Amino acid sequence: MDAVTVPAEPFQELVSHARETRVVVVGGGIAGLVAAWECAKVGMAVTVVEASPRLGGMIGTAETSGLRLDVGATCWSTRGGAVRRLVDEVLPDAVVVRPRDDSAWIAGLPKGAAAPLPHDTLLGIPANPWDEGVRRIIGWGGTWRAYLDRLRPPLTIGSERSLGRLVAGRMGDKVRDRLVAPLSVDRFGLAPDDVDVEVVAPGLNPALTRTGSLGGAVADLLTDAPGAAIEGLDGGMPQLVAALHASLVERGAVVHTGASVTGLVRDGEAWTVTLAVAEPVETSETAFRQAQGTDGQGAGPQAADPAPTGLAADAVIVATDEAAARAVLGPVVADSAFGAVVPAGISREVVTLVVDAPALDAAPRGAHVHAVPGSGRATGLVHETARWEWLARDAGTGRHVLRVAFGGPDASPATAGLADTDAFVLAAGEASTLLGVPVERIVAAHRDRFTLVPPVSARGQRQRAAAARAAVAKAPGVAVVGAWVAGSGLAQVVADAHAEADRVRRGALWGGETHA
Repeated sequence: MDAVTVPAEPFQELVSHARETRVVVVGGGIAGLVAAWECAKVGMAVTVVEASPRLGGMIGTAETSGLRLDVGATCWSTRGGAVRRLVDEVLPDAVVVRPRDDSAWIAGLPKGAAAPLPHDTLLGIPANPWDEGVRRIIGWGGTWRAYLDRLRPPLTIGSERSLGRLVAGRMGDKVRDRLVAPLSVDRFGLAPDDVDVEVVAPGLNPALTRTGSLGGAVADLLTDAPGAAIEGLDGGMPQLVAALHASLVERGAVVHTGASVTGLVRDGEAWTVTLAVAEPVETSETAFRQAQGTDGQGAGPQAADPAPTGLAADAVIVATDEAAARAVLGPVVADSAFGAVVPAGISREVVTLVVDAPALDAAPRGAHVHAVPGSGRATGLVHETARWEWLARDAGTGRHVLRVAFGGPDASPATAGLADTDAFVLAAGEASTLLGVPVERIVAAHRDRFTLVPPVSARGQRQRAAAARAAVAKAPGVAVVGAWVAGSGLAQVVADAHAEADRVRRGALWGGETHA
């Protein structure tokens, strides 16, 4: 059979059209970088504008005591495969690793006790309340109450959207407060009552109706859909940010940091994006080094010119948090619902401790310790050197990295208002309590402050995000990406950014609607 030859002229016209299509990405976090890369790799003229001095958003790095530590996101879920495909594409030589220990404990039980989180649980909900590991946490009284779940009539089940109310109604307060709440508060910054069952466990209510009990539903889901694995990068996640930035620069993209978008106006068939530039202006080279976590030595991409005060764009992708996205897009989105009030975020502080504590070599309480809300001042802890072999190797024998989190849905962080030294001492004390091992010799410490925007798992947030995205899609050549519309976690954020960027580039290159 003769080979099929693609006509050269239409292909060249498409290439030329791509090069002439200007895309501005507002926000240089992981969602913005992925969206920018999806457009740049097909030849589109991409400009990324980031308000902060560095790229990566919730992926960052801090160097202390000779260790380069991940700040923010440290890994991803393998569900869907989107992040692994991205890593293979822009960082093909990366060493992808899985946690050597990802087990969890619950601390803050009566009399200061702690216990491993039982294996057969979903969001902390046990499949079998008679399991010895479950009884150890909720006691005999809690176990008998949870058993009533099996006796409740089916007429009352199958429709509750609040995770907390569903669990308390079926299995009792102790299951909610000692098993579910420690996870929801520490992981999502949400009280169980504010977690949407349909988002965090889409099949739970149907399985409950099918099996007749909440425990049966959990067992059913654990059998049918085993959990996704967790992966990370040997050396830390900031490598992915640096690789994305380097790939963008290689494809001719321009990256501006320290520049905020102050306006977006439709000008004929294009958009005008106005900027406010901070002083001094960060260059593409500086941002590249910061994304790598280097000290500025060694070669990097060529420095970009200072950010202009305005950019022309054929397409605009907004990759900021919810409040900033609504501020930028509100004036151009013809939908009154888009101007809805943004729920207040949860203030969280994370203190990373590098400690000399040989007693932790055996990882006595696994990789994660979640505190029962109200039992202490911290919401939980991640024993990073127990979790990641590469970090333990870099830290050395007897030295450990602990990340202690403060701040929940009902209280500001206990570290708020404290001087750094006092915050570090408090974190070490909380770590001692959570781990059951004295943590006294602090080698180095680092402190980060975050505002946890309401995740999609918050009740009502998915509907608000969907309505916002539908409103944005009515504006030609405009899209919005990020955790507040995609859901928390790199797997969801990366997959969503890829899909939305593809929608925008198809509309820009081939014409037609760019609506979702």
